[in-house]
Amino acid sequence: MRVAVAHEWLVRYAGSERCVEEMLVAFPGAQLVTTVVEPSAVPHSLAGAKPSFLQRLPGSRTHHEWFLPLMPLAWRTTRVSGELDAVISSSHACAKAVRAENGVPHLCYCYTPMRYAWDFRAEHQRFPAPLRPAARAGMAWFRSWDRRTAERVDRFVAISRAVAERVRRFYGREAEVVHPPVNTEYFTPGGERGDEFLYVGRLVSYKRADLVVRAFAGLPHRLVVVGQGHLAERLQATATDNVRFVGAAYDNELRELYRSARALVYPADEDFGIVMAEAQACGTPVVAAAAGGALDIVRPGETGWLVNGGDVDELRRAIVRAAAEELDTAAIRANAVRFSRERFRVELRDAVERLVAARG
Repeated sequence: MRVAVAHEWLVRYAGSERCVEEMLVAFPGAQLVTTVVEPSAVPHSLAGAKPSFLQRLPGSRTHHEWFLPLMPLAWRTTRVSGELDAVISSSHACAKAVRAENGVPHLCYCYTPMRYAWDFRAEHQRFPAPLRPAARAGMAWFRSWDRRTAERVDRFVAISRAVAERVRRFYGREAEVVHPPVNTEYFTPGGERGDEFLYVGRLVSYKRADLVVRAFAGLPHRLVVVGQGHLAERLQATATDNVRFVGAAYDNELRELYRSARALVYPADEDFGIVMAEAQACGTPVVAAAAGGALDIVRPGETGWLVNGGDVDELRRAIVRAAAEELDTAAIRANAVRFSRERFRVELRDAVERLVAARG
């Protein structure tokens, strides 16, 4: 099929960029457009994306978030060209506003409706205090614009049931669910299970690493923290002796940590939460918040435990339970295989083919 893919920006390599990589595998030869690309930060397959005029503005590749007010204009002036069967927008902010020729069906693979606009109370810390009133007014405009651009999408596909519910609530649209791809061929069980618990994620407020560190205070169990972020120094200063920080980890190091961990502890409310699926692919159970993507990933009592993510005492009780109980490694692994890369390609191709067929 002749397809174009539009992605927000390509300035780092994280979960959504991995999805775009798999989209290009599913649709060989697809056009790729974006607002800003930093070729040194992404794989070769993504580095050749066609950027918008923002690429020429100083600072856009290192501080793309400063240019959010210009994103609607960037997408208004970004058009995909040629004979196309479909357009796929890979969107968590503005990419679904990409312009295509009239009659070309548009599928939006939605990581979440624009979080800054729809959940500003949770996101206001991204803005300096003096700018928050102006940002709040700007986000009101963005909500209206975001809803209007949603009307140009023919079909929404969400990364989890939680995101599908937001699409319904904010846009009044239904969305089927196609979970993001997980490299289950690489993340596999192996070696011996140890007794250390594991946290993997950026050390920023919404990831709730602080809650995990607090939960291990007074426990006899050990915790390994993988990740970097602005909270790193504060967390290290307040952590007890049974908490060890290792900073960043490459995939080979991360796989060994997953394989040897007693359980992954991850209380963040995530849109999906790929680290939970990676850990389970290694046969490792997960202690997670009963919210967001964890509801799709963790099967309570079979592949992990779900808790009230904001309650440190409940999290501590779940950690004690995870230390005492043995779950079936093979069952945990089998649960994670549902999120394989090949499954993602098949389901996404099917969704696009059904859209094209429906449009005749």
